[in-house]
Amino acid sequence: LNAAYHGTAVAHLNQSDRSVPVVVRLAAAGATPDEIRNLRLRGRDGALVPLSSVATLEVVSARSLIAHEDGLRRQVVIATPTGADQAGFARRAREQIAARVKLPPGVYLRYGGTAPAQAAAARELLWHAGAALVLIVLLLALAFGRSRHVLLVLAALPSTLIGGVLAVALTGATLSLGAMVGFVALFGIAARNTILLISHYEHLIAIEGQPWGLATALRGAEERLTPVLLTALLTALALLPVALQSHQPGHEIEGPMATVILGGLVSSTLVSLVFVPPLAARVLHRS
Repeated sequence: LNAAYHGTAVAHLNQSDRSVPVVVRLAAAGATPDEIRNLRLRGRDGALVPLSSVATLEVVSARSLIAHEDGLRRQVVIATPTGADQAGFARRAREQIAARVKLPPGVYLRYGGTAPAQAAAARELLWHAGAALVLIVLLLALAFGRSRHVLLVLAALPSTLIGGVLAVALTGATLSLGAMVGFVALFGIAARNTILLISHYEHLIAIEGQPWGLATALRGAEERLTPVLLTALLTALALLPVALQSHQPGHEIEGPMATVILGGLVSSTLVSLVFVPPLAARVLHRS
């Protein structure tokens, strides 16, 4: 009876950063006592027998279920928004309820569901991203030993935000948890491009004896053009199918992440090859 009229979850579908169970059940609308009595059950021998042969079904009056939590009566109201902006929906719902609903004495509201969990995950991700940024700075300082090198790498990081934000705006996506993970991943990609340039500059000066200046900076960018472009192109080709299906069911997490990374790849690659060399020529002074 529970499987027939209440339903049984057979799978789960990811929609808008939440997992929705796929429930299979009979059409409960209009079910009469006679239909329930004739519900077929499979016995141990595999034969189908009606429910009335093993149980007696009667219609009687009974008290409704009254849910309690911590000794207090509880009533649950569930809302399922159609969009992906769970936090925005929860905020608007709080504002509308506060403005229109007057609660009787002794009654209070408690909000739960996907939106608070998503907000908590976003805060945790920001803390982890900040810790990762601190580690990046420490590793760069240990690797280069010069503050100007570290500042040059950090100066190229905001370019990833520009491309990622534009990609989210142009595709009509929302700044979901998956998109925020994409921004964190972009920091490593942008830092890698600038590190490649600085390392090649060191090679040109220390090994080949080139004098430091704008010409050497442009030469280093030209010689690093192929590996930087190939890395960005291969990454973009791998993420493009996922980004194109970001609005399809089942791609609500990795879709926005791929979109953000694609946009950030374009902007960070352009900045690394066009703007970083002239900036490096001015910042990385050489005697």
